[in-house]
Amino acid sequence: MLVYMDMESTNMKIAVLGGKGGTGKTMVSVNLAATAKKAVYIDCDVEEPNGHLFFKPKGIESEKISIKIPFANDRCNGCRKCVEFCKFNALAYIGNKLIVFDDVCHSCGGCVLLCPENALSERNKVIGEIQNGSSENVTVSSGIMNTGEASGIPIIKKLLEHDKSGDCLTFIDCPPGSACIVMQCIKEADYCILVTEPTLFGVHNLNMVYDLVRLFHKPHGVIINKCLEEEDPAEMFCMENDMKIIGKIPYDNELGTLNSNALISVRESSKYRYKFSWLLQTLMEEVECETAINS
Repeated sequence: MLVYMDMESTNMKIAVLGGKGGTGKTMVSVNLAATAKKAVYIDCDVEEPNGHLFFKPKGIESEKISIKIPFANDRCNGCRKCVEFCKFNALAYIGNKLIVFDDVCHSCGGCVLLCPENALSERNKVIGEIQNGSSENVTVSSGIMNTGEASGIPIIKKLLEHDKSGDCLTFIDCPPGSACIVMQCIKEADYCILVTEPTLFGVHNLNMVYDLVRLFHKPHGVIINKCLEEEDPAEMFCMENDMKIIGKIPYDNELGTLNSNALISVRESSKYRYKFSWLLQTLMEEVECETAINS
């Protein structure tokens, strides 16, 4: 039987980042959320969400997410000011007709504002959806972007706006890397967990997200996944840069098997129930320490 941890520090948003895919950020996010007494898990990896495969949420409700796409009316005189303005080459004037390439339009609305003839209007275009459900102690929210869309930021914004977690922990499972969609995920986060691997390649990608959280002045700590009993360049990097190591997760066949079968380790294994309870306790102590320093 799984005993959930009742943390005193609640209503916190914890963003979980990884410099590349496969470091284990979803595994960490899912198991920390499942360990808390009450939590919200938000899967912001909208291009390839997979947290729902672990939680298998019930009572799913869906909401379509749309953006505004420009279209021309008969007032267009072919001045091409909108074409020159668009930095994404989403507009072209061909054969006395303005063409809008929906797939590369970023829905900034600048062309509509700029048009001197008021020849551009906007229509809705569905780019994806949000799904909300529940799994035991966890409210599960996932964003799903339609294939080929230019940006998942509108979906991520809606996901985070819909977070009405109240008195519980929120874990934001970020997309891999350090691009604009990751920046959107961490803007309102209270703390960032950087998940990495004990390899030189892992350190290279850890450095990218480390630069990002420093740019946003976010308190942060590191979880090193797939640890072996040998020299660890990720640990050395953390020591050299005075980064807090929240914990280490071993390279373990049992954990790998559970993860491969889309099972939540803390709900299946007493060993990992203890491990992630300890990680969550350490995390919350670190968050409280950072909060006290910054208050």
